[in-house]
Amino acid sequence: MPFSSYITNTRRGTTSWAQSLLPSASSATTTPTSTSKSKLSARKSRKRTLLINFLFTNFFTIALSVSIFFFLFTLLFLGIPKPISSHFKSKPKTTRPYKPRKPLYRNPENAAISEARVDITTKALYDNIQFLDVDGGPWKQGWRVNYKGDEWDNEKLKIFVVPHSHNDPGWKLTVEEYYERQSRHILDTIVDTLSKDARRKFIWEEMSYLERWWRDASVSKRESFTNLVKNGQLEIVGGGWVMNDEVMSLSLLGFVIAHLIKSHANSHYFAIIEQIAEGNMWLNDTIGVIPKNSWAIDPFGYSATMAYLLRRMGFENMLIQRTHYELKKELALHKNLEYVWRQSWDAEETTDIFVHMMPFYSYDIPHTCGPEPAVCCQFDFARMNSFSYELCPWGQHPVETNLENVQERALKLLDQYKKKSTLYRTSTLLIPLGDDFRYISIDEAEAQFRNYQLIFDYINSNPSLNAEAKFGTLDDYFQTLRDEADRINYSHPDEVGSGQIGGFPSLSGDFFTYADRQQDYWSGYYVSRPFFKAVDRVLEQTLRATEIMIALLFGYCQRTQCEKFPTGFAYKLTAARRNLALFQHHDGVTGTAKDHVVQDYGTRMHTSLQDLQIFMSKAIEVLLGIRHEKYDQNPSQFEPLQVRSKYDVQPVYNAISAHKGTSQSVVLFNPLEQIREEVVVVIVNRPDVSVLDSNWTCVQSQISPELQHDKSKIFTGRHRVHWKASIPAMGLQTYYIANGFVGCEKAKPAKLKYLSNSNSFSCPTPYTCSKVEGDVAEIRNQHQTLTFDVRHGLLQKISRINGSQDVVGEEIGIYSSRGSGAYLFKPNGDAQPIIRSGGKILISEGPFMQEVYSYPSTAWEASPISHSTRIYNGDNTIQGFVIEKEYHVELLGRDFDDKELIVRYKTDFDNNRIFHSDLNGFQMSRRETYDKIPLQGNYYPMPALAFMQGSNGHRFSVHSRQSLGVASLKNGWLEIMLDRRLVQDDGRGLGQGVTDNRAMNVVFHILAESNISSISNSVSNPLPLSPSLLSHLVGSHLNYPLHAFIAKKTQEVSVQQPLRSFAPLAASLPCDLHIVNFKVPRPSKYSQQPPESSRFGLILQRRHWDSSYCPKGRSQCVSVADEPVNLFSMFKGLAVLNVKATSLNLLHEDTSALGYPEKLEDVAQEGHIIISPMEIQAYKLELRPNE
Repeated sequence: MPFSSYITNTRRGTTSWAQSLLPSASSATTTPTSTSKSKLSARKSRKRTLLINFLFTNFFTIALSVSIFFFLFTLLFLGIPKPISSHFKSKPKTTRPYKPRKPLYRNPENAAISEARVDITTKALYDNIQFLDVDGGPWKQGWRVNYKGDEWDNEKLKIFVVPHSHNDPGWKLTVEEYYERQSRHILDTIVDTLSKDARRKFIWEEMSYLERWWRDASVSKRESFTNLVKNGQLEIVGGGWVMNDEVMSLSLLGFVIAHLIKSHANSHYFAIIEQIAEGNMWLNDTIGVIPKNSWAIDPFGYSATMAYLLRRMGFENMLIQRTHYELKKELALHKNLEYVWRQSWDAEETTDIFVHMMPFYSYDIPHTCGPEPAVCCQFDFARMNSFSYELCPWGQHPVETNLENVQERALKLLDQYKKKSTLYRTSTLLIPLGDDFRYISIDEAEAQFRNYQLIFDYINSNPSLNAEAKFGTLDDYFQTLRDEADRINYSHPDEVGSGQIGGFPSLSGDFFTYADRQQDYWSGYYVSRPFFKAVDRVLEQTLRATEIMIALLFGYCQRTQCEKFPTGFAYKLTAARRNLALFQHHDGVTGTAKDHVVQDYGTRMHTSLQDLQIFMSKAIEVLLGIRHEKYDQNPSQFEPLQVRSKYDVQPVYNAISAHKGTSQSVVLFNPLEQIREEVVVVIVNRPDVSVLDSNWTCVQSQISPELQHDKSKIFTGRHRVHWKASIPAMGLQTYYIANGFVGCEKAKPAKLKYLSNSNSFSCPTPYTCSKVEGDVAEIRNQHQTLTFDVRHGLLQKISRINGSQDVVGEEIGIYSSRGSGAYLFKPNGDAQPIIRSGGKILISEGPFMQEVYSYPSTAWEASPISHSTRIYNGDNTIQGFVIEKEYHVELLGRDFDDKELIVRYKTDFDNNRIFHSDLNGFQMSRRETYDKIPLQGNYYPMPALAFMQGSNGHRFSVHSRQSLGVASLKNGWLEIMLDRRLVQDDGRGLGQGVTDNRAMNVVFHILAESNISSISNSVSNPLPLSPSLLSHLVGSHLNYPLHAFIAKKTQEVSVQQPLRSFAPLAASLPCDLHIVNFKVPRPSKYSQQPPESSRFGLILQRRHWDSSYCPKGRSQCVSVADEPVNLFSMFKGLAVLNVKATSLNLLHEDTSALGYPEKLEDVAQEGHIIISPMEIQAYKLELRPNE
């Protein structure tokens, strides 16, 4: 997405440099030592004589062997010596090994993870910056940049101009529309223009467009493209399917990395890994290259999770752009725009990755050559009159370069280059040359290449300028910069730096919330189009479940015939992977695209969801042994419990219709790695039913009416059946809903209590109903009691069984926001409560589930919200500790124009407005509310979790199953935005508001915990806290729900089916070990790949948890991963073979370059793996049924 034009300016001191440190060598002399003489026997003497003769005879052979040995030894430990040549000549592309400065050891136990030692934290930056937005002149957000002129006397300025074209896979047009109108022509242009001159360079990022172009391109075009990549003229940067958002990516752990990092706020880490792997694998399979540099110029803020994932994928360098303009200024003042990004928990520097931050307002040409955009715009030769781009808004326009004006033009441009160079430490300078969808024609590309080459030739032919300029790739820049940093020490005094690359500071933290100017904070997109943010998560967890099923189908398959079923689905599986990847684009999951583009994203996801669910419906028959072979064209006996009729509607439950004397099967799939005890629900048309397990043993159950968001009719006429189910880890379990099964107790009806101002309430059959008495109501289970304000239907208090209490103070409010848009949140004052006294309340009380449903009274005839609060009864269930909040939101119609709906929990916690929210579902980040920043700047992304902690150790956590925005604007408050409807465009290029709201449900799982040991001071502690183990499990259950399937037909209860269950794991995995994914990366080629190629991929994550809370998660937790896990004995009936450690994109088998603190290679021989807390590790392996 492009920025609107905005004028800016700069200034900086001279570049510091130091003499290179040369190694010294000292010669050592040896003194012969005297030895005592002794008599030797004749036999020994003869042996010595023979030995001496042998040595003399073979002297040269021995000497040569020893020399070769020492030569190889020297190469191994010191590396290949550099040639004596110009510092600016192209060097071979090499992978630089990780250079640790200290022994790498991390305690594998879950003890408190260490604090990283760094030079800069983003928290410290926020603490120190005053956020005054001082006008800096030509560089409005900086200062007037000057230089003395002698800065480059000892090290000439080396300028790399990097041509690029930013191609959004959907924004104002759909991805297919953009491809046909622009991107295909841009790729054609790149091939044609680069082939004319070997000095020309280019970078490309979006694999989604490249794969589409590749299908259309001729053989000669493909060969030319490949040759350009192989000879270094064309670099693929990032290489993901898209440049993903960095906020919404969840830790259920996009185009290119540039797209890869587009908005890192919303994507879950599972989706990030998948989209990068999808693009990288296609690229490696097709062209034979694996990217190592990330280019992320358009994400709206940057997550530390992205830096970690890239490092573990083998990336060496990152480039980022959209960070708060005041942070850029502060970093530039101290020459810290290039740094090593380190994770906050990493004391051993294993996660370090080098980062280049662009200094100015935008990534377009006026804001990239130097601090004065009015000058830089004159060198955007595509803005000359012969092209269709807008003219320079500063009134000075580019002109053709020729022999008469080249001196003046070159010196003017070089002045900007030198000014920009003073903001960085080295004399190696990066100048991006591009914008959105540039280089669309050969004429445009030639104008840029031709004019710049004339300028370069002038600069390079004048040694007195102390500069050398040329076209380059991102890799050219980073290679040259690292070479310079190896020769010259740029470190500041007392700087921690990094063992990986010297001369630069180390930094930890993230870059949210982004502001591009004044008080325009991009916190609105955290919540824009929340309906589709929720669909994204459903597609993620459905894709992951399908991947697991496919891997198990291949693993247990003993003959080629049964491989046909999963292989036949490979095409649709690839489409699902790519449709999920496409939506991770920074204008997809962010909700910042045009309406028809959102419809295109939604339709693609809906199609893939249907395909995956149909496949799973068939796969369960094979895994349960109902059919040994299943072909794609055969209909399944089962259908999903929940289905969607359209891309933009909520899922509805398929109801079970078990008539007298019949039963209907329900199959539950558990995608998690531990046995799951859980209260589950299905919908039935008739209330007189019983539940039986797979052994046809009666199971206790409860029945309650199904409810809906309808003021005049809250009952649908159908019923919910709840019971406690037990499902094996990554396995299947069958239950039966029967009508008239002799000997089984029917589902017990819930008791209903109601409150309504109207007299129209009618008690449904077969329930007993009574009126709510008093001003408060309570529901309780074995762990907690919830107290509600009956007049407003809102949760007021949580009381635990030990007597402690937490005030919750639930409040629902609305912001009026005439300045907000798809990107920006700009409220007019605080949110105002909207719930009035009155409304309807229904309380359901049963043995398994208790619920308070509220349809509130508001100023509108049709309330924009109704909500349910539920607690569950179930021994040894995670649910027993959870408060489930489900908000049904309908922000529909003009009554809600320019309104933003929030829920606020006004607790009695003294958190000092400090809370923690997650980054991509992978790690937590400490958040603090600052008075010097406006309200909208104190909103942060909440992809999956937010919690706050009081000084007494009590913790209030809210888990979400979709990405939203969160804040703590007053002491003890936690506020979460649910939806927003905005008529106005916010001036960031979209050209419309957000008014295509859909009815939707937002589900939270709230957890109130008490600290059981030491009480850490969350206020004074600058580091992020970790969730408890129980909190991790709650999040897993919410984001990886059970997948339920019901039989299409009923069966006679007199005909009992055989035992139907499937348990592939030998035992549950430790509770803090999570299978991120278990998949066959290339299912279509499965039968063509030899088994020794390790056709399966397994990605594992070790969670870190706060051990001051209950260490076993209070329920179901048998063990934690302090001891090694044996992969060889992980599965029942399957042998695990050919295990190879690999990168997270499954492409690098040399794991030494990935930075892991432990050696991973030994797992192939041992089978035992130990993963440190916070780490994600990947393995390739082969599965074979045991004989």
